[in-house]
Amino acid sequence: MDENNYLIPANTKKSKLILGFFTPIDLAIFGTGCLITVILLFIFQGLTFTMAIIVLMPALISGFLVIPVPNYHNVLQLITNIVTFIMNRKRYYWKGWCYKDGEK
Repeated sequence: MDENNYLIPANTKKSKLILGFFTPIDLAIFGTGCLITVILLFIFQGLTFTMAIIVLMPALISGFLVIPVPNYHNVLQLITNIVTFIMNRKRYYWKGWCYKDGEK
């Protein structure tokens, strides 16, 4: 039997999430969107189809942001990573363990 076998669970971060999918901020975003939608439903009664879509937008948008996607825990995290990549420095400088080799 080989001694160099390591088993790393694929879902190690999943146990830190609520219900395995959500962080507290995700639930706050979705709860706020749903609360705003419920308040708007009480304010606007007798809605046309267009008004109903507009009133439901806060819950739909917040639900879209916290829906789970592969390799990220939700769309909000994916968007954050994309914006961070676009806004950060694009020129990377080599500073490996041998970056001073050849210098005196």
